[in-house]
Amino acid sequence: MEYLIHYFPISGVKTYIFLPPLVMFIISSIVSMGGVSGAFILLPFQVSILGYTTPGVSATNFIYNIVSIPSGIYKHIKKKQMCWSLFWIILAGTIPGIFIGYHIRVSYLPDPVRFKIFAGVVLGLLGLRTIQSSFNNDVKKRNLEVSILREKIGFFRSEIYVTGLRYEFSTLFLGIVSFIVGIVGSIYGIGGGAILAPFCMSVLELPVYLVSGAALFSTWINSILGACIYAAMSYKTGVNAYPDWQLGLLFGIGGLIGIYVGSSFQRHVPEKIIKFILGIILLFISARYLSSNLALSHFCLSYRDN
Repeated sequence: MEYLIHYFPISGVKTYIFLPPLVMFIISSIVSMGGVSGAFILLPFQVSILGYTTPGVSATNFIYNIVSIPSGIYKHIKKKQMCWSLFWIILAGTIPGIFIGYHIRVSYLPDPVRFKIFAGVVLGLLGLRTIQSSFNNDVKKRNLEVSILREKIGFFRSEIYVTGLRYEFSTLFLGIVSFIVGIVGSIYGIGGGAILAPFCMSVLELPVYLVSGAALFSTWINSILGACIYAAMSYKTGVNAYPDWQLGLLFGIGGLIGIYVGSSFQRHVPEKIIKFILGIILLFISARYLSSNLALSHFCLSYRDN
């Protein structure tokens, strides 16, 4: 099996050539049903399993998103379930945050232990809220024929009309949260969908079929911008934040197929199950972030005191 092992010079990763696409096919086919690309799981996999720890790991995550997400966008547009109002509000909030997030990542958080603890707390709370909402009796059964009829965006409130239903949410609140998520997503290379999708479903109480397409599309746009920023600023400043294009492409190929599969199966899986699975995954990642980084933070404090 030695001939299947490949060395990636930019990241320094050495692994089986089939492992990156296989891992992301499995992950993305599950989480994409909830509007998440899987990049938030890819990051700890690269850091903990593959040993890729430089700031370039965030940029490589963006490459994964760029390659993998278009198949999911295509499926949602084809099904006429792309919620454009959600997409534009999220995008308007996250884009400014991407620039701020990059500056924080390379200037203050080359090894962001404390910020990972914060991210772990946020993901944990969202995971609990998402699981709670999955047991809500008001969660509607899947509707195979539902389609978006009309959308109305206002500065304070927005409305979405679908087949037989009406949803309303705070435009300003979502925009502010998207801005914060843009900063966090840029720092870790997750595009923001891992936080915004469960937030829209559990806090704003929007259904999965409205959230998933908008979350994936905004994540894709943000990832293109984020990868360009990391690559350009790395060239300008000399900071080692270049993406590993080969590794990101392999991850993306697996994700491209997986997201298409997940988007296709979304209509056949009850919304409660999708929310529950997404909540469990969020709690798992939160526990990993908190357990490993709290221990490391405690060790660093003890070492400094001595």
